[in-house]
Amino acid sequence: MTTQRFTFKQFQKFDIRVGTIIKAQPSPDARVPSFQLEIDFGELGRKRTSARITDHYTPGELVGRQVLGVVNFPPKRIGKFVSEVLVLGGYESDNSVRLLIPEQPITNGVKLK
Repeated sequence: MTTQRFTFKQFQKFDIRVGTIIKAQPSPDARVPSFQLEIDFGELGRKRTSARITDHYTPGELVGRQVLGVVNFPPKRIGKFVSEVLVLGGYESDNSVRLLIPEQPITNGVKLK
């Protein structure tokens, strides 16, 4: 498997921030099971996203959990829902997703550098 290469300067264009999930609910109109999340990114405010993370998480487990998200992608319509941020996770061999999370609590809105 080959991966596309980027320069460090290109990587720096991605605005990756820490946020805390404040609301999580099943996505009622999704073709693939997913959750609609509302995430507090501190000074950037609250942003919404849809995430296919139902294999390893429940809404109750997600609320209060910190995550990493790319906050400078343009909004993306997913059915009737508009996603404003891309939450980062890793794909397992079975195609399920596990979230990338900070090891210890960190201030919402902190930028990954």
